[in-house]
Amino acid sequence: MLDIKTEQADGYIICRPIGELDAFTVSQFRQALAELASNPRLLIDMSGVPFVDSAGLGALIGGIRRARELGGEVAVACNRPTLTRLLRTTGFDRIVTVAETVEEAAAALQQPTQAG
Repeated sequence: MLDIKTEQADGYIICRPIGELDAFTVSQFRQALAELASNPRLLIDMSGVPFVDSAGLGALIGGIRRARELGGEVAVACNRPTLTRLLRTTGFDRIVTVAETVEEAAAALQQPTQAG
């Protein structure tokens, strides 16, 4: 079972999935990200996610792509070493900021966008 909490922060929206992100829960996560994609700044806090399979990773990438297509900025906070290693191994950290804490991810969202 996956619980997804969202909250408004100072200038951005936080999306906090809590639970395993796999083939059984991915549609719920995908829908939540689609609903949040129009926000100019989105922070996805993965600290409550103990497991992500390929379907979950695909949904995460798709949600980020959709937000960016709509002109938004996205950052991911992840304090779980195994998940952080997965995100770095797959090159995920090259398309979006992956920070260890929500505060670090929020700081990345506050940076001016650099074209290029």
